[in-house]
Amino acid sequence: MTHRYIQVAREGRLTTVTIARPEAHNALNAEAHEELAAAFDAFAADAEQWVAIITGAGEKAFCAGHDLKQQASGGGMATPPSGFAGLTARDMAKPVIAAVNGVAMGGGFEIVLACDIVVADARAVFALPEPKVGLAALAGGLQRLPRVIGLKHAMGMMLTGRRVGAAEGQRLGFVNEVVEGDVLGAARRWADEILACSPMSVRATKEAVLRGLDTPTDRFLAKQWDYPAVAAMMASQDAVEGPAAFAEKRAPLWSGR
Repeated sequence: MTHRYIQVAREGRLTTVTIARPEAHNALNAEAHEELAAAFDAFAADAEQWVAIITGAGEKAFCAGHDLKQQASGGGMATPPSGFAGLTARDMAKPVIAAVNGVAMGGGFEIVLACDIVVADARAVFALPEPKVGLAALAGGLQRLPRVIGLKHAMGMMLTGRRVGAAEGQRLGFVNEVVEGDVLGAARRWADEILACSPMSVRATKEAVLRGLDTPTDRFLAKQWDYPAVAAMMASQDAVEGPAAFAEKRAPLWSGR
């Protein structure tokens, strides 16, 4: 598929999606949203792809959010059913890593918050500045940020639009690792560690964790066996291969089935 505003690369089991509008600080217009939604649809449906990385082109911005120039010209702010960048409202079983190479503002920060692991360049900056332009962070940021860093810290960012650097983001808890320079290389290192595990187990773990956040422990422990990714893991070849490899003192050969 030909893309105008994104790039998609597949290396082994890893899909890397790059937002490619550096001249607009990788802000997303309507077509870019649709391209990203299609790219993540393809990733989710491809049994051979187990982990994804999302990053931005250039050295200045990961994603500056909505293309406000499009909105100002009457283009609106519609996003796909799967959310901002085709990701923030998606029920994605597979892990997604954010390689934040620069500014992540508004919807760009909401993309980051929708990812499972966040690697940030030391120069990266994060904010939900929507109140400064008469809007609100309605692509999941208002719900995810308090959950990750706590209500008071989140309110301090959300009510003021305050910018937070990568080091502070790590202290607050929404950044896993801060690196100088090769942020994509660091994200690939995280991906390699995930790819060393059974993809069935990884998906079951992610699903159980996210569903368990809003479920009382007693009910969660009873219901977790019925979660689709957990049931798929228990019935998989990987669930046999893992113990067999351990018993035989060899590296497991994961099939993802």
